[in-house]
Amino acid sequence: MPQTTLSSFAVVVAATAVAPLITDRVKHWVAIPSVVLEILLGILIGPQVLGWAGEDDVMGFIADFGLAMLMFLAGYELKIDEVRGKPMRLAVVGWLISLALGLGFGALVHGWAFSSLIIGLALTTTALGTTLPMVRDAGLLPTPLGARVLAVGAAGEFGPIIAVALVVNDQNPARTVLFLLAFAVVAARLLWAAANRRSGRISRLVRTTLGTSVQFAVRLCMVVVVFMLWLAGSLGLDLLLGAFVAGLVVRLFLDAGDPEEGAVVESKIEAIGFGLLIPFFFVVSGMRYDLDALLATPSAIALLPLFLVLFLVIRGLPVLGLHHRDLPVRPRWTLALLASAALPLVVVITTIGTEAGLLPTSTASAMVGAGMLSVLIFPLIALRLVRTEAPDPRAPELP
Repeated sequence: MPQTTLSSFAVVVAATAVAPLITDRVKHWVAIPSVVLEILLGILIGPQVLGWAGEDDVMGFIADFGLAMLMFLAGYELKIDEVRGKPMRLAVVGWLISLALGLGFGALVHGWAFSSLIIGLALTTTALGTTLPMVRDAGLLPTPLGARVLAVGAAGEFGPIIAVALVVNDQNPARTVLFLLAFAVVAARLLWAAANRRSGRISRLVRTTLGTSVQFAVRLCMVVVVFMLWLAGSLGLDLLLGAFVAGLVVRLFLDAGDPEEGAVVESKIEAIGFGLLIPFFFVVSGMRYDLDALLATPSAIALLPLFLVLFLVIRGLPVLGLHHRDLPVRPRWTLALLASAALPLVVVITTIGTEAGLLPTSTASAMVGAGMLSVLIFPLIALRLVRTEAPDPRAPELP
């Protein structure tokens, strides 16, 4: 490994450890998500400020695999039995409304061009993988509200990925549809196999190697992740689609076995993702952030708060309206604000747009900057709303 790569790797890993230290130090004054500090530290150590770390092929690959792990864990947290029915129906309808609003805004600004499509899709995303740790730490996941957060987040992650595969990454939609169908067939077969009873040999290996150097269950999960990434890439689809489906497969596989074993394997997978790969991705995302393009363009600086408001209007308001019969006011605003937080897919979609020459770098920087602010501001307000709501013992359980 080149010394420059090793030096950059060391600085980035150090930044991933510094971020939670800063978060802990300032938590008495302001609760800053670690992911936001990771991005800010990436900007600081990157080539546009201090120049302590740079990106090459090795660093880029590790960061991209970290993004895949983020989407994998988002898919893993999605328990299909808990979100099927009305929560998922409302989530899909809400995303389709957001898609119409986003495309309408993009067309209003840029006309009916690919640049408007990029902007519209980026405005419909939800940072489920980013906000999920905060929602889980707040104890919301086992609640009915948590199920709706998962459903809305899954629609905001999965919908844009499919749309990108269909209309952005490929100029032949018919071929892409065929590849998507082929991918769906393989994914359905894996989901079916994972949900059914394991063979005796697989169960024995999972059980007997949990505390050994073999770690068969973890290796098997990593095989599923890498295989689904390879399959999606081979079919010309976005790799994040493969990562998300891999999370669903692993969830079903672990749920089919002993719950205690599943909890141990889950903790090990989360250690791989949240311990290194995912924070690595966010730090490198900060290094990639084109701060110069933002600061050099006054119009881009003005766009940043506009995009922040648009995330809330285009993604949050449809959610707020669709759940008015099922949720009290504060939980409904909590759900809408969490739905409006957007970052990882904003980075992915705007990167596709800038690399294809469809989106100005300054506009992309404004959108990513707004995404960072959305992840910082919206979840803090959302979780404070739900924490400060006094429970009503007479209130019925949320549907």
